[in-house]
Amino acid sequence: MLMLISTHVAAQDGKVGYQFLNVPASAHSAALGGANISIVEDDATMMWTNAALLTNVSDNSIAFSYNSYIRSSQLLSAGYTKAIGERGTWALGAQMLDYGKMDETDENGNVIGSFTAKDINIQTSYSYLLSNRWSGAITAKVIVSNYANYSSTALGADLALNYFDDENGFSFSTTGRNLGGQINSLYEDGVKEALPFNLAMGISKDFSNAPLRISLTADDITHWDDVNFIQHFVVGMDILPSKNTWLALGYNFRRAKEMEVQDKSHWAGFSIGAGLNVKKFKIGVAYGKYHIAASSVLINAAISL
Repeated sequence: MLMLISTHVAAQDGKVGYQFLNVPASAHSAALGGANISIVEDDATMMWTNAALLTNVSDNSIAFSYNSYIRSSQLLSAGYTKAIGERGTWALGAQMLDYGKMDETDENGNVIGSFTAKDINIQTSYSYLLSNRWSGAITAKVIVSNYANYSSTALGADLALNYFDDENGFSFSTTGRNLGGQINSLYEDGVKEALPFNLAMGISKDFSNAPLRISLTADDITHWDDVNFIQHFVVGMDILPSKNTWLALGYNFRRAKEMEVQDKSHWAGFSIGAGLNVKKFKIGVAYGKYHIAASSVLINAAISL
């Protein structure tokens, strides 16, 4: 029990919690390295990384996600989008990272029972088309952690901006995710954790003479401790055989370095995925590695009513 709580705090030198907010919930973004914020698609699951892209999503879209995260842990997500007038889009989403059932032990390591642990995020977003090429969005979050008899609550917010030149197939985005703070602490001594703030920038570019799109994302660019320049970047490439299909590859330099064992990354950092759109139904699948001991499969399904 104490080990789980310590892990929650120790994610970044004992100061930052709620790291589940950085676990990918969009298959397409995950396939492109897990941090993409700039692909312009009719994809409601991009609300989790850049709500400014919601202006491109079909009205009355419902999306579900499942990520087989690590061992018995799984991330479940659901979202809904609704057009508001000619320029606005509203979205509501919920996420839960369920760590499964665990043994509870005393100070001597004796099993005295079991407990469950969950992280939950409920958010609402509003995206607005500022001009023919610019869109912006704001997201409000209520975040709850519940580990056995311990719980905490935080309030967060995301800010996002996207520029999209349809004629030249160029997209630029910037996001500031997880602004805010904790209301009540998970710990008996009252020590409060910060949210995992992430400032990112990204570009994507289509090619008129080839069914390709490349993406480059600069992720978490305000934190440089023990991270060199290249480890802030994520690269991705889409292969677009048709308007209804996509194949994607990605590489996350930081993830590869953090999971390196004896100078070998065991394919950590690489990701791959594919998607299919059939009329109003969309499905996407991605594969990636977020822990040296396990791989993850992320599945999205969405429908426009």
